[in-house]
Parts: sequence; structure tokens; C-alpha cells
Amino acid sequence: MAKPRHRPGRGARRLAGPGPEDYTHTMSFWPVPLRRAPRVSVVRLSGMIGAGGRFAGGLNDAGLAPLLERAFRRGKPAAVALTINSPGGSPVQSSLIGARIRRLAEETEVPVHAFVEDLAASGGYWLAAAADDIWVDAASVVGSIGVISAGFGFSDAIGRIGVERRVHTAGRSKSFLDPFQPEKADDIARLKALQEPIHRAFIAHVEARRGAKLAEGADLFTGDVWVGAQAVELGLADGVAHMVPKLKALYGDKVRLVAYGPRRSLFARLGRAAAGGALEAAEERLLRAGYGL
Repeated sequence: MAKPRHRPGRGARRLAGPGPEDYTHTMSFWPVPLRRAPRVSVVRLSGMIGAGGRFAGGLNDAGLAPLLERAFRRGKPAAVALTINSPGGSPVQSSLIGARIRRLAEETEVPVHAFVEDLAASGGYWLAAAADDIWVDAASVVGSIGVISAGFGFSDAIGRIGVERRVHTAGRSKSFLDPFQPEKADDIARLKALQEPIHRAFIAHVEARRGAKLAEGADLFTGDVWVGAQAVELGLADGVAHMVPKLKALYGDKVRLVAYGPRRSLFARLGRAAAGGALEAAEERLLRAGYGL
């Protein structure tokens, strides 16, 4: 008589080979996520600093605002690198751009590194000081922490050719620093009074950003400039280094550098190439010449 086959009841332990449930902790069909290389946004700040709107040449807050927003927020960058080559310009635009960089850095918690090429002078150094650290080339010119107002006087010239200057104002200071009239002591005193608070604001910005890095006892706020290692010794820069090798040292050899530049319409590009662009280029060349560049 055949023996009845034993069938395990509900809840009985199965003695046969392993079932699919036995592999749940040893096998996975989900792909393992690959670790992406760090991403660093690179923003080039080159040229004179001055108001002019979003589509004007040079550097201004309106034109840089959307670019900086993308650089700090797109793709979760590990850092933002600023490449700076500027003789300066408008103190207000320098302040606005620097403040925007700091605001975005704090909101996104993204570190900022500045790399100086030929020149970071006056407003150009204001922008560099907005970074968490500043790196220079051995021949970079850095500093010029001061305020300047320059112009020409034509009062003698128009007199020689028989031209009479006629000015009628409501308000005794309305013809302040008129280049076609002889220079007045009161005008000079007033100009100095205007320059002093701007200079103090510049000094306060540098001291707030560089702090204890600045060399004790050094007079750094005379408008003087220094080169490469001299700037490092004085605490105006953190070291001599170039952008790509430095960023690789900080973020690894596989770091990805993503460049962000201004988007200009064809009209704006053609306009800048015409008379306005020529005047701007001439003014920038004149400023650079003052630093031997």
C-alpha cells in the first residue's frame, strides 16, 4: 500500500531549496548611483566697472545679476571661481556687485575663490575681496585702495581762441568743477569731502573681508599697488596660484569647470563695436596704463 504524500500545512517550514525571498538581502536589481565629479562655476569679471544697464559693455550689477544667479544656483556647484582682470571704475557698481556675490554665497552656502590675472585694482580689488580667498599670478598687480577723480581744464585754451564761457545757475554749487572755468579752492575742498566717505567705505569692505589676514602696521589704504608675492605678504592675497591647478588641488582632479558669461544681443555687440565701445576701450586702456599695463 502506497504511503500518502506529506504536504506541509500552512505555517510549516519549507525544507526544499531556497525561494526568491531568501535572496532579498543579497541581491539588488537597482543600479548603484555613480558619484558625480565636483562642479565649479567660473565667472569672468574683466573690464571697467560702470553703470550702463544689462546690455552695456563692461561690468555692472544689472548685467551680472542673472549670470551670478545661474553660477551660484544651477547644478549645485561645490564652489564659484571668479577670474578677475579689472582696473576698477564706479565705486557704487563695485559695491553692488560685491554685495550680490556675498549675498548669493551666504544664501547657497557656496564658497567663492578669486583668481587675479593682470590686474585687480581699485574697484577690481573690491570685487576680489568679496571672495573667501584671493589667488594671484606672480606678476599680478593688486591694490589701489583709494578714490580718484580726474579731468582736464580748458579755461586758458578757450581764452586763446576768443571763446567766452557764460554760465548762469540757480544754486552756487551748480557749476561745480566746470572744466571751462579756472579751478576753485572751494571746489577742491568739496571734492575731497565727497571722496573721503567713499574711501572709508572701501577700507571698511577690505577690513571686513580680509580681517586678520592683513599685515599689522602696514599702510595699505594709500592707493598704492603691489605685485604678486608682495600682495600675499601684506595679506591682500592668499597665495600665488593659477585657477585650474588650484581648483584641482581643492576639489580633485576630476573637478568640472563650468564657465558662465554674459549673453549679449547682436544689437548690443554691434553697438559696443561702434563709437561707444571704442571710447570705453580707450578709457580702460588709459586706466591700465596708470598701472604700467
